Amino acid sequence: MQITQQRYYTPEEYLELEEAADYKSEYIDGQIIPMAGGSVNHNRIAGNFYAVLNFAFRQQEYEVFNSDMRLWIHQKRIYTYPDVTVIAGEPEFFNNRTDIITNPQVIVEVLSKSTKNYDHEDKFQAYRTISTFQEYLLIDQTRIHIDQFSKIGKKQWTLREYDEEDEAIALVTVPFEISLQDLYNKVKFEPVELEGESPDVEGLE
Repeated sequence: MQITQQRYYTPEEYLELEEAADYKSEYIDGQIIPMAGGSVNHNRIAGNFYAVLNFAFRQQEYEVFNSDMRLWIHQKRIYTYPDVTVIAGEPEFFNNRTDIITNPQVIVEVLSKSTKNYDHEDKFQAYRTISTFQEYLLIDQTRIHIDQFSKIGKKQWTLREYDEEDEAIALVTVPFEISLQDLYNKVKFEPVELEGESPDVEGLE
């Protein structure tokens, strides 16, 4: 995460700049930070998760948003764009702006090399200040691996890991399940060279 400007920006200045920008940036307590562009695998994984979720919830009281929807984290003064967000009931919009939500229940992030530590640590800590936030999925785009954090009590979270393609992820706080084959559909991993073997490509079709 590289900060482009060291000057302080107000949230209002950020929103005005963001509306005119050609790319997305996060706002973190006065600083504007450009977001890294998404890879093909990143887009496939996020798109797969969003599509299956959106279809599953078509008759239920949940709503799903992709990374075009901005999230405001009040206690940390952060504007960000989660890859996938699930809301129970009606979305709550910040200052009546229909492009900024404040009440996520489930957040899904697809990890990249430049953001994986931030997503695991500082960003997760910021998300936990949101009262409605109950579940967090971190999906690796370079291999089959997902970390699922679920809230079980005040300041208490449990972790489950997935790393086998025949598994399925069942969300804890909403009625939804997706197989890892569907999640990683059409994802092609980078070649992995093993000792004594020629490079091969791992992936799920």
